[in-house]
Amino acid sequence: MKALCQYPFTPRYCAVGSHRMAYVDEGTGPTVVMIHGNPSWSYLYRNLITELRSAYRCIAPDHLGCGFSDKPRDYPYRLQNHIDNLEQLLDHLQVERCVLVVHDWGGAIGMGWAGRHPERVAGLVVLNTAAFFLPRIPLRIALCRWPLVGALLVRGLNGFARPAVSMAVNTKMDGRVAAGFLAPYDSWANRVAVHRFVQDIPMQRNHPSRQTLAGVESSLAELVDKPMLICWGGKDFCFNRQFYDQWRQRFPGARACYFPDAGHYVLEDAFSEIVKEVDPFLRNCHE
Repeated sequence: MKALCQYPFTPRYCAVGSHRMAYVDEGTGPTVVMIHGNPSWSYLYRNLITELRSAYRCIAPDHLGCGFSDKPRDYPYRLQNHIDNLEQLLDHLQVERCVLVVHDWGGAIGMGWAGRHPERVAGLVVLNTAAFFLPRIPLRIALCRWPLVGALLVRGLNGFARPAVSMAVNTKMDGRVAAGFLAPYDSWANRVAVHRFVQDIPMQRNHPSRQTLAGVESSLAELVDKPMLICWGGKDFCFNRQFYDQWRQRFPGARACYFPDAGHYVLEDAFSEIVKEVDPFLRNCHE
């Protein structure tokens, strides 16, 4: 897979229970931890890691079921599991303090860890994500949650990861980049976590992850005084302006940058502009 997607890093591995969790660990210096969502993987951060690793230690895990990590069939794949796995990895890597970068599901996962360990958080970079409940889900995502139909769409027809390489950007992806995003999800078996992430969106009050998300949302109060940079793509069909406004309301001291012509994969559409914001932000966080 590494050759297929032109992955520029050597994956490393950490045991989480009986499975292997892959991660990138590049560079030295103050630590930046980058948490991806669904249906991406650490490849999402390849350009940011390359840009920062000369001055920072850049860590980017692949959640279990994603990227180079194991993809067990019989695994819960709940929000709680992903937070616990991230905690285990960062403890294993002896990360005592870091700036956290989060995108998509990485928001709930990363903020879940940060809320447990606010003393280890130097700053937060928020990219088109959520760590709180809003009663909104696009129909095209809701379809992927339907019994039987959802499995056929997501795992059988690759109807979640494949459309994302065009729907999540405003500027058409280079074919090689699109292949990189899709490389880990090339079969029914390898798309198990893509489907489970969609199923784990806790829209119902009795959903198994609803209470976990409520705990993550509550813990945001522990982080309100942390430096925060929000970089947001305005053409995101899922995490729309309503989510952006929620972040600004909850973190009024954050620096907020809104890119009206960028999509959900904001790092693909507005990378050069975001790097100009991230560089001084990181320096300030680590002064």
